[in-house]
Parts: sequence; C-alpha cells; structure tokens
Amino acid sequence: MNYNIEPIAYIHNNYVEKFGIPRQSGIIKDSISTIVFEKKYQDDNSLRGLEEYSHIWLLWIFNDKNANKEWSPTVRPPRLGGNKRMGVFATRSPYHPNGIGLSCVKIISFEKTVNNGTVISVEGADLLCGTPIIDIKPYLSFTDCREDAICGFAENTKDYELTVMFDTDISSIKDEVINEITQLLKQDPRPSYQDNSDRIYSMKFGEFDVKFKVDGNYLNVIRIETRTDVKDE
Repeated sequence: MNYNIEPIAYIHNNYVEKFGIPRQSGIIKDSISTIVFEKKYQDDNSLRGLEEYSHIWLLWIFNDKNANKEWSPTVRPPRLGGNKRMGVFATRSPYHPNGIGLSCVKIISFEKTVNNGTVISVEGADLLCGTPIIDIKPYLSFTDCREDAICGFAENTKDYELTVMFDTDISSIKDEVINEITQLLKQDPRPSYQDNSDRIYSMKFGEFDVKFKVDGNYLNVIRIETRTDVKDE
C-alpha cells in the first residue's frame, strides 16, 4: 500500500545549516520561527480553535540539506561522544527509515498576510529553515506529558552546557540576536568526539557567520562576520 504525503507548510527561521540547530525543540526558548502554509492549505477554517492552545506538535520531514539517504539500525549519539552505538529507535537521529521529525513548539501569534494567508509564529523550533511540515496537532498536557517517564541515556546529558564568552565587538548586533546565538552555543554544537582547543569552528546563523573556539567548558566567540552567501539560500 502506498501512502501519499505532501507538505502543508514550510518553516522559516535563522537556522540555515544543520550545525548549531537546537538538539531538541524547546531548548532555545527565545528562538522565533514562522510557519507559512502552502496555497492549498491557506484556509483559516483549518485553524479555527487553534488559538485556544498554547503549544502544538509539528510533524515534519528532513529537507534536502539535512537528509540522510539511507537508514541505519544503529547510530552514534553525539552526546555519548560519538563512539558508542545505540539502536536508531532509541534515539532521535535523522537516520530513521522515513526521516520524519516531531517537535513541540509554543504558539506566539497568528498574523494574516496578503500573500501567505495566516502565518503562525512559534517559539522553540529545532527545524532547519525551509523544512517541510506535513501535519500540525495541538499539544495536550494531560495526555502528552508523562511525569513518570524515564528518559534513558538522554537523562545523563540533559543539563550539559558551555560557558560562552565574546572576544569580539558585538555592539553593532541586536541584543536579541546575541542572546539567541549565546543560547545556541551553550548547548555545544560540536560533535562530542571533537575536542581540539585550537580548532576554529564556524556556525551560520541568519545573516551571520559565528567563529568560535572551545577549551574545556568554555566557548570563546572570536569573530562574528556578515555572510556573503545569504542570497544563495
């Protein structure tokens, strides 16, 4: 039996590459994304009642920039140092057979636009810009939240973060942008097996390219450059 699935919307934000994207939804609470519906689904009747909810589930497909061609029965979770294999179904790796993602985000606002119908702004998304969304469902705290849930090996690293410092002039960049960059870097975007204090890493964020080094638990931003390749995306 064949199943036909098509995008109902696409997400737009400052996450222009896989490196640096939040590892889970809700981690970067100040991150704002917009959901723009395809023309076929720009009918406000489909959103009737959604304004009564605070959070929604997004079901989405890894797009071409963040897709893996083949699935793997085991993966190396970055938070385990990249040298320990776990079953793919015990992780949220993109190496799953069908490349479907699930994220819980907070609704910020609904805005009616001339060209794109009603656009939803959300907080806490962990999706690459341009990711196709295949469904939206309301979050129900009385069924979706399980206070007695056990979170496996993920529980051991959930509080891990780096101390971020800036060794470059950031006075010309908006405070909210610096705050979001800081929150992203705190979660340590590097694979855990990379631990070279001399290496300069690069993270694209919106119109900026953030250069940084990591030494132990300290991350030092050494440059923030304006990107020249934005128009190519």
